[in-house]
Amino acid sequence: MPLALLALAVGAFGIGTTEFVIMGLLPQIAADYGVTIPTAGLLVTGYALGVVIGAPLLTAFGTKVSRKRMLMLLMGLFVVGNLLSAVAPSFGLMLTGRVVASLAHGSFFGIGSVVAAELVAPDKKAGAIATMFTGLTVANIVGVPLGTFVGQTVGWRTTFAVVAVLGVIGLLGVAKLVPAMPRPEGAHLRRELTAFRNPQVLLAMAMTVLGFGGVFAAITYIAPMMTEVAGYSDGAVTWLLVLFGAGMFLGNLLGGRYADRALMPLLYATLGGLAVVLALFTVVAHDKILAAIAILLVGALGFATVPPLQKRVLDQAHGAPTLASAVNIGAFNLGNALAAWLGGLVIAAGFGYTAPNWVGAVLAAAALGLAFWSAALERRTPATQAHAGSADAGTGSGVGGGVRTPVHH
Repeated sequence: MPLALLALAVGAFGIGTTEFVIMGLLPQIAADYGVTIPTAGLLVTGYALGVVIGAPLLTAFGTKVSRKRMLMLLMGLFVVGNLLSAVAPSFGLMLTGRVVASLAHGSFFGIGSVVAAELVAPDKKAGAIATMFTGLTVANIVGVPLGTFVGQTVGWRTTFAVVAVLGVIGLLGVAKLVPAMPRPEGAHLRRELTAFRNPQVLLAMAMTVLGFGGVFAAITYIAPMMTEVAGYSDGAVTWLLVLFGAGMFLGNLLGGRYADRALMPLLYATLGGLAVVLALFTVVAHDKILAAIAILLVGALGFATVPPLQKRVLDQAHGAPTLASAVNIGAFNLGNALAAWLGGLVIAAGFGYTAPNWVGAVLAAAALGLAFWSAALERRTPATQAHAGSADAGTGSGVGGGVRTPVHH
């Protein structure tokens, strides 16, 4: 794997840390600004919405410059957002800093996925994408608990200052290690938008929303579920989240290893397994050991879907993958927001802290259904094209008419 992937992974580590570390620092931030915990929760919601909105907008802008330069600009934006969060004198400015940092998130992973795939041979693309996403998974094992510890002992502002430094390192890594990639010929917004005419691209994005949404339906409410149902102490939740991060790391390796060999079978196995584990989690959440195992499996099965889904979007959006890739990153965050909202609804309705697991199981099962539908459409399309080709030959057009019409894939 090229060293350029290391630079992308460092950037991903910083982004993953700033995205998730906020959850462990909400009480301190709320106390400092004199706001309620639900109000401080807007720092999470605002970040997610910033990803969803920023991914298409900044990627559209990125069609005007080279991909390397765009990655550097995005890391610069990330640094500015975290520095603003670190020094913000008011909650409003803190929220602004979070949104500014989030704008870089979707485009960095979207453009980074395209760059990573272009750095390696065709049969290693998913592995390259997974290598970049390793930074995100390692952030949940190392960055988030370490950032939470620093924030709780030294002060949360220090955490965001350190994350800004990580962003600077990522920026320098991209500048030094990522090769110059000129803007693709013919790259413009109108061409990038044509990818969304392909039903397979839309189906892959819908699988992203529902599949990863299934993960966050459970994980968003993991703290009350583990303390109130499983009987863990408050302090144990941090290490349970580390266990979840370890599962994400293993799942990312699995997805990157097998997506290039058997992409759709891998999606069937991981989405189906995720639905089953989430359903069982409702029952085993009452047992400490089984609950911990379930958390590990949810992380592993959930993140094993990321490299194949991202690669499928790249494959299906052939010729114009950049915007579709970035929007698919936004789809992960849209799934997070949707699942967290649905999980909150069932808890508020009185079904208990384990009810979000059922929500997650239903979402994962729906994603599995879309995967089968997508595969069925793909099997039907070549047959239709073959039939059309035969008809052309019979009428003297195409090859039979002496003129070979190129087929654009």
